[in-house]
Amino acid sequence: MALPRAIRRTNPMTLVLATLLALGFLVFIFSPSSNAAAISTAKRKFDSAAAHPLSPPTAPFQKAPSSLKGKRPPPPVVHYHMNNVTTTSDPVRNQENILILTPLARFYQGYWNNLLKLSYPHSLISIGFITPKTREGNTATAALQAAIAQTQNGPEDQRFASISILRQDFDPPISSQDEAERHKKENQKARRSAMSRARNSLLFTTIGPSTSWVLWLDADIVESPPSLIQDLTSHDKPVIVPNCFQRFKNDKGQWDIRPYDYNSWQDSQQAAELAAKMAPDDILMEGYADIATYRTLMARTADLSETRNQKEIVQLDGVGGTALLVKAEVHRDGAMFPPFAFYHLMETEGFAKMARRLGWSCWGLPNYFVYHYNE
Repeated sequence: MALPRAIRRTNPMTLVLATLLALGFLVFIFSPSSNAAAISTAKRKFDSAAAHPLSPPTAPFQKAPSSLKGKRPPPPVVHYHMNNVTTTSDPVRNQENILILTPLARFYQGYWNNLLKLSYPHSLISIGFITPKTREGNTATAALQAAIAQTQNGPEDQRFASISILRQDFDPPISSQDEAERHKKENQKARRSAMSRARNSLLFTTIGPSTSWVLWLDADIVESPPSLIQDLTSHDKPVIVPNCFQRFKNDKGQWDIRPYDYNSWQDSQQAAELAAKMAPDDILMEGYADIATYRTLMARTADLSETRNQKEIVQLDGVGGTALLVKAEVHRDGAMFPPFAFYHLMETEGFAKMARRLGWSCWGLPNYFVYHYNE
């Protein structure tokens, strides 16, 4: 049978090329493609991004694509259903977002390494930092940015959902961040007031409508269990704090541990009587021999044995901030860190008083330890 005239006139090379193109098209359509996975990953990242530029930075914002005429549509009105934000004892199963907040004046690699070891899904963790505008703060910020770049460009399961860095808009009250200088009694009121302002700025700038929990983690906490978030949330308490200890070498040259944070306590009648005699702007402080409050300090009640019950829980009147987990709704209710004398308390201890005045309870884990850097 004779071939159709159109085919007889076609160059054989054209037929070969057409056949190859057709085969290539079929292979592209029907074979598994790595591009498809990449597109799916990109879509997932876009879907989890902030909806518009006014959203808090708990997820990376991406601009909407331009229209055909080159103009972007106006930002939408976004509705956030806050009743859908859960805070439960099983936050991993319920996909609850954690916001880790750290005021940072010095960068310790041990702090960052400890963050990376957290077993809570990093895709559900956002982090916020605030650093002072000082020479030391500039050095810390540069080191922090280098660590962030390495992590956020590394394996995807190690990347955090978002990271924000704020710079303080006020001068620090003391020039040095050495441990001895920080803990001088005469520096405490000004230092804690500045710390409160920094914490509040960081909190109000970074908390988002999808945030379930806020974990305050000091920049010099260099060791904690990888399951820190799951362990603290499992108690399902509005405010909860572990015991902060410090590793050191004792007189025998052997590694030992000692209490570090004395700001988690149960109040006493003697402290109440002291406060009643104080001027309105005076504050009570722990850790100083000449201020005998006779409060029950959680740091002093810890069981140091290897078989201690790490789930033991006690109710507290004051809390420290080295590793402090707060349900986001407590902060949304108005509990913040007073930079002024609030019932003769300030910063984290003042926060505990404010939370309790708002009807929330504060709790501590005397036998669950996190560890502070030893200078």
